[in-house]
Formats: sequence, C-alpha cells, structure tokens
Amino acid sequence: MSSSIISITDAEFETEVLKAQKPVLVYFWASWCGPCQLMSPLVNSAATTYGDRLKVVKMEVDPNPVTVKQYQVEGVPALRLIQGNQVLESTEGVINKDKLLSLLEPHLN
Repeated sequence: MSSSIISITDAEFETEVLKAQKPVLVYFWASWCGPCQLMSPLVNSAATTYGDRLKVVKMEVDPNPVTVKQYQVEGVPALRLIQGNQVLESTEGVINKDKLLSLLEPHLN
C-alpha cells in the first residue's frame, strides 16, 4: 500500500473519514481475501493520482465490525466514496481502473 494510504479502525473512522475536508475513498479489505490483493495496486494508483483532491484510507473488515455493518459491506474488496456523512459511490468486488475512475472523477473538483 502507498504511504499516502492510512489504515484506520472503527475508533478512527469519524475523525479520518467523516470529518475530512475532501472526499474519502474507503477501501474495505481482508488479509484472507485473494481479490483484495488484486485491488490493492489500483487503490494505490488512485491515492497517487488523486492525492491532492482525495483522501484514501483502508480498513480491515474483521477487526472493525461497527463500520462494516454501518456501511453495509457484504463482501470484500469493497469501496465507499464518502464525503461528510454521505456515501457518494459504493462498489463491491474487483473492478478495473476505468470503472474506478468513472466512480471517482465526477466527485473530484
């Protein structure tokens, strides 16, 4: 993972995501998840490309059940684009770069 991506927990979610000044891409993942390993480079790329307009965080699902339940994560990898208390975009499963860009770009100034 890129150094611009921070790992967060349930306890840090409000501060790191809900109170962020720009949109936040939350990457839900699990260590046992093979498809998550496919998504990690893509999430890294988004953090590198859009780091000036987008905050990227990752959250491991197993130790953070509160946020996982609150944001209805039913499978991993999962992405939630959040600004304030609003989920702007949501996806689960492996997606390609074009799909990720089409989710992000409309929400980045």
